Amino acid sequence: MLHDDDRDLMRAVSDYLRRVNELSARETIPSRTPLGDLIGEHLETDAERVSVVQEQIADHRLVDADIALDALSADGDGRLIGVTGGEQRHHHGLSEYVSNGHIRYDVGPVDYAERATGPNSSTRVVSLGVRLLHFEGSPIALAQRAAAQQYGRQSALVEVMATDAAVVTRFLEALRRTMVERSVLRGQVLSFQHSEYGREAGATFVARPAVDADDIVLPDGVLDEIVQHVVTIGTHREVLLSAGQHLKRGVLLYGPPGTGKTLTVRHLLTATPETTAVVLTGSSIRFVSAAAEIARTFQPAIVILEDIDLVAMERHSSPQPLLFEVLDALDGLDGDADVAFVMTTNRVEVLERALAERPGRVDLAVEVPLPALDERRRLFRRYAHDLPYSDAALDAAAERADGTTGSFAKELMRRTVLRAARADREPQDDDLTAELDRLMDAREQLTRSMLGSPADGRAPTNGEHVASFGWFAGS
Repeated sequence: MLHDDDRDLMRAVSDYLRRVNELSARETIPSRTPLGDLIGEHLETDAERVSVVQEQIADHRLVDADIALDALSADGDGRLIGVTGGEQRHHHGLSEYVSNGHIRYDVGPVDYAERATGPNSSTRVVSLGVRLLHFEGSPIALAQRAAAQQYGRQSALVEVMATDAAVVTRFLEALRRTMVERSVLRGQVLSFQHSEYGREAGATFVARPAVDADDIVLPDGVLDEIVQHVVTIGTHREVLLSAGQHLKRGVLLYGPPGTGKTLTVRHLLTATPETTAVVLTGSSIRFVSAAAEIARTFQPAIVILEDIDLVAMERHSSPQPLLFEVLDALDGLDGDADVAFVMTTNRVEVLERALAERPGRVDLAVEVPLPALDERRRLFRRYAHDLPYSDAALDAAAERADGTTGSFAKELMRRTVLRAARADREPQDDDLTAELDRLMDAREQLTRSMLGSPADGRAPTNGEHVASFGWFAGS
């Protein structure tokens, strides 16, 4: 049973707590942050009342965005500031920087990141910062942030605030246009890769190869046919367009492994030094839609898809067959797009049905066959370089190596040099003969297969080297 003194104490505590709550309700914590005050001063209004418009940007375009924003900030009193607030600033956006009852965001140092601008060059870009600038005479505030997959942000982001919504729209249009005009991607060779989080890491730069036409040994006319279709069409784009002809084209290079398909592709990249190229191979082919978007944006362009047969073999296990995604990427380009898709395959039979079901995507198929005797002689001389073999020995080796590839010739010459090095002397004709005997032996059948030669050692006889099939062209 409570005593009167206890009841009086409880009433006093209750009255005290009620009074504290009343005072707390009256003294609300201000929501606008110091940074929000600064942004509002720039916008000449209460920033809490201004909408934020977001523009997502692929992270491999962050350098382009940084360059464009520098250019758009150059006129007037453009200002770049950072944001305080610890790790939380990576989770919050511009609206939270302006108004936040818990974290008092304020001006701090700008966050930067080093990003590639080419295969051997890089630059510093803003990875988290706020820009205060004027566009068309109107004040604009924006936050610029890089992708941060560790924080769940998959793409770069620009968030824009201005009192006039129409100004924001025109500003974003100017940003996109300037990003294209000043892009570091144009004219580069690019590839795609996965990030450590298993997602697309975006485009990466690849050194442009240097492969001359003399480095490629193919039957007469084959390389010229490929170059004419991939390269020459682009050089006559104005004539073709004025005649109502389309520019986009698809080329399929098919034949056994080791016959020169990849070397031919590398020569195409060498022969088009000002052309934007995207090279996809293996698992990176799943980024074909992103590659097509780059090609469309930075024409003239080439998209290389190596070993496309491996994609076709996945078609029954994927919710959206990857091979058809490749063909859809071709479909998505306008006819006047100066873009060439070049695909390579070791197993054309895997592709025939899919291509027949979607005619017109590939308009030229070129067989890159096992080298005939004349090509083998040229290959043996090419890979022998300055090795002291007689012409007679090289010709005899080429005759014996029927059904072999350029990869076989290259490996043969390496083995002859090693044989001579083990004996501490210069290579001789006998080394060439002995190593050829070893490689042509039945016990080396698997090795020959790994070098691209058929298991039976015979070259196929499946028709002409260059063909433009009716079902590829849709006829």
